[in-house]
Amino acid sequence: MQIITQTDDIVRQKTLELCQAIVQQPQFQSIRQRVDLFMANPTAQELYQNVTQMGRSLHDKQHQGIALDDHDIAAFESGRDAVLRDPVAKGFIDAQEEMHQVQEGVRQFVHKTFELGRVPSEDDLQQDDSCGEGCGCHH
Repeated sequence: MQIITQTDDIVRQKTLELCQAIVQQPQFQSIRQRVDLFMANPTAQELYQNVTQMGRSLHDKQHQGIALDDHDIAAFESGRDAVLRDPVAKGFIDAQEEMHQVQEGVRQFVHKTFELGRVPSEDDLQQDDSCGEGCGCHH
């Protein structure tokens, strides 16, 4: 039991060091600034929430086999365009994508480590360049 606890403590410490390294990256600071700007801007939040809800509604209808209405599609596209024109909302979307990329990169390293039983090399990671089954990224 003590060996497991010591291993857990070491992994925890190294994980905290990884988190600290991530936080210290200039890219991370930029991401946080864009998220904070978005969280302080109710107009951008409303634009984003509206288009997200419309997108979910269209997805649900399509998933249920209901024909999509041209009016609903046009409203979604108009809302999406409004979000992309709003610099704060667009910055938030970009920040989310960048956060996802960082998270996915860390996940790939950890996953490959467990799979191989050793620290993966760049070649190991290049051989498995997808996010996983069903992610939709088409690597």
